[in-house]
Amino acid sequence: MSPSETALQSAPILEAMRRTLSLEQDGLAQLSAALDEVSVEAVRLISGLKGRLICAGVGKSGHVARKIAATLASTGTPASYVHPAEASHGDLGMITADDAVLALSNSGETKELGDLIAYCRRFGVPLIGMTAGANSTLAKGSDVVLLCPKAAEACGETRAPTTSTTMMMAFGDALAVALIEARGFTATDFARFHPGGALGSALARVDELMHAGDAMPLAPELASMGDALIVMSEKGFGCIGVTDAGGRLSGIVTDGDLRRKMGSDLIEQSVKSVMTASPVTTRPHALASDALRIMTAGNRKITQLFVCDDQGKPVGLLHIHDLLRAGVS
Repeated sequence: MSPSETALQSAPILEAMRRTLSLEQDGLAQLSAALDEVSVEAVRLISGLKGRLICAGVGKSGHVARKIAATLASTGTPASYVHPAEASHGDLGMITADDAVLALSNSGETKELGDLIAYCRRFGVPLIGMTAGANSTLAKGSDVVLLCPKAAEACGETRAPTTSTTMMMAFGDALAVALIEARGFTATDFARFHPGGALGSALARVDELMHAGDAMPLAPELASMGDALIVMSEKGFGCIGVTDAGGRLSGIVTDGDLRRKMGSDLIEQSVKSVMTASPVTTRPHALASDALRIMTAGNRKITQLFVCDDQGKPVGLLHIHDLLRAGVS
């Protein structure tokens, strides 16, 4: 067996992958243990900005900086990425006195960051440095230094950025989550920045998908089933909501109820005598994904769900087909 064939055997491949993950886990553990009040200072600085957080880095650190900017922007912290080399050729003009800069460099000696550091010092733009170089140029030029541990890279021979970039990525996530919780940023807020794709579907609200107003099939408790059947047929949802004297939803009559109680006198009966009392409901501002879970929890096979306000009055009707069409899962 040739050396190349030996290297491609399962055992050495799995060993290399597990060693990589183990080293990166160790790096994250060191990072977690090293967190201190400086990290809190960084969160406070970012949360108080009038402008944006400008993320910058070169090479692998640049890719991480782009991801941090994207994560922050999608979670309520205005942020963008600026390439340090482009900054030196005019893009420094994108950075205003209301902004702050988060510069990433494992060594802290990335020469392309020089002009950016000087710009921040000259115009009083707060600079947060994320680096493992405690005495580096970046650290010395920063107002806040987010110091990463000098953990071993997973690829010891080449020292390719692995553990270091994993720590930076995780540090950025930690900042983002701390800012989310400090600001009380909610799933509803998050949905505003994710209207498309799976996230948009999962974060759609019930009131965005429900049928409201005259589209709702409703009847008072004392109405006859004959009248109720006409309404059910007209609205086409296979059900009718039953309201009490105060306009609150007291029950529901579905196609299943009709089959179970079919008889020669059905149309003369009142809807109250046929309905299923106290039906499961949801609220207008609930997430559509939560409504779907209500409809499918356990052995439930609910296909229609009334939407009620705080007084228990129906304001809409949600059909499971509405959720499926919207891609909610």
